Amino acid sequence: MVTWIVLGVVLFALVVLALAVRPVLARLPRLRRAAVALRRRQAEAEALRSAAEALQERAGALQERAAVAQERVALIKARRGK
Repeated sequence: MVTWIVLGVVLFALVVLALAVRPVLARLPRLRRAAVALRRRQAEAEALRSAAEALQERAGALQERAAVAQERVALIKARRGK
C-alpha cells in the first residue's frame, strides 16, 4: 500500500514538473531568435563605435588643420596691414 502512495506522489511530481517545464521549452525558439538578433545588434553597435572613433579622430585632425590655416591667414593679414 505504501509503495502505491509513494509511486503516486512521484508520478504526480513528474507531471507537475513536466507542466512547469513545457512553457519554457515552448519559448526556446523565440529566445534563440532574440539572442541571435541581439548578437547581430551588438556587432552593428561595435562597427558603429569603431566608425565613430575614426570619425572623431578625423575631426580632431581637421580641427588642427583649421587652426593652422587660421593662424596662417592671421599672419598674412598682419603682413598686409604693415
